Amino acid sequence: GDPEYQDYYLMFDDRRLPDQYESKLREIFPDQAPGSFTYRSEIKKWVWTTFHRYQWDLNYANPAVFHAMLGEMLFLANQGVEVLRLDAVPFIWKQLGTDCENLPQAHTIIRAFNTLMRIAAPALVFKSEAIVHPKHVRSYIDELECPLSYNPIMMVSLWDALATRDVRFMTHTMKKHFALPSGTSWINYIRSHDDIGWGFADEDAIEIGINPRDHRYFLNMFYTGRFPGSFATGLPFNYNPRTQDMRISGTTASLAGLEQALERDDPIFKEHAIRRILMLYAIVLSAGGIPLIYLGDELAALNDYSYRDDPHLADDSRWVHRPRLDDERLSKRRDPRTIEGRVFQMLSNLIFIRKRTPAFRNGETAFFDTGNPHVLGYTRHRQIMVLANFSDFQQTVNLPALARQELYAPVLYLIDLITGNDHVPDQPLALEPFTIVWLERRG
Repeated sequence: GDPEYQDYYLMFDDRRLPDQYESKLREIFPDQAPGSFTYRSEIKKWVWTTFHRYQWDLNYANPAVFHAMLGEMLFLANQGVEVLRLDAVPFIWKQLGTDCENLPQAHTIIRAFNTLMRIAAPALVFKSEAIVHPKHVRSYIDELECPLSYNPIMMVSLWDALATRDVRFMTHTMKKHFALPSGTSWINYIRSHDDIGWGFADEDAIEIGINPRDHRYFLNMFYTGRFPGSFATGLPFNYNPRTQDMRISGTTASLAGLEQALERDDPIFKEHAIRRILMLYAIVLSAGGIPLIYLGDELAALNDYSYRDDPHLADDSRWVHRPRLDDERLSKRRDPRTIEGRVFQMLSNLIFIRKRTPAFRNGETAFFDTGNPHVLGYTRHRQIMVLANFSDFQQTVNLPALARQELYAPVLYLIDLITGNDHVPDQPLALEPFTIVWLERRG
């Protein structure tokens, strides 16, 4: 190897330093890539590989690495790229004696990149990817660092509320972690190409009387279909038999109950599964931030188990939610009599409503307690009130009280932007199972 370019990475002649580092590091993929170092016999060195053996960690202590990465960013900007995803930002810097995550130097490096890019390519912004503790996720979101960030906290909270049919944990979490500095924004999503890890803060769970370890165990059992009454069809990812810890793989539709409903050929199960999918996306589309729709969700794509037939993929269950585009499903998107058509057309309608509604463009998102543990509530710009029923049964909320408390100004009537129905806030509002309303203040 070339010593100049070997110094772009973190390489060691023996295990002395790797062992010292590894004593503080956590394994990211213990099944697929155990440990954090990989021995390369071609160069007779141990290479730092936090994630996979083919992904070598960069040595940012070498100024040439910073210079080379800046060149790559500028090249992409010249191709017209407007948003750059900075992957795994917590792992940028290494320091012996620490867990090498979320160190101050990582923030310094991102700020330096941001400063230079704003001089040379001011139209380009950074998006952070940090699947860590909520306080660390937020620490990278800043106009001077990454103005955009994935919102794993909301994603996890939505799946939690769907399993428990209880929104109190989500409301508590969103009140603490959703607000962002001016000039920044969340990227809100339901699913992505990766697994679901239950990355809520232990202290948030404890504050409302939830045992975090037991709750993660429940969620893992629920979303792998092992909990009685579960509607989900998910697969474990990186299961640890000693700790019972795992993460979850599966498409939105399969995790929301559609796969099981189709297998049972149960019309009520099908209806509830479709409603769950649409409710989740109606939340992502109406909460403050930029919505992300994972490819296939617009067609209610189910788990694809064909990955098991490929020896290169078979040990990675995440491929179950990375299906190829199905032409047959795609052809049904215009037919409202099909599941694909119903989901596609409803999502399209929600997007259309969002585009034409000024209150969704920016402004504060304020989460509040609805007085019903099954109903999520938040307002946008104190102009729109969103209410979502996470229960299998009809739920009622005190609409007159909520309108007074959360919209502040006198309200003559409310119109549901989704259905067009009017609601005079002088009586309770009943919400059918897994339905959502976008109530805009009028008068």
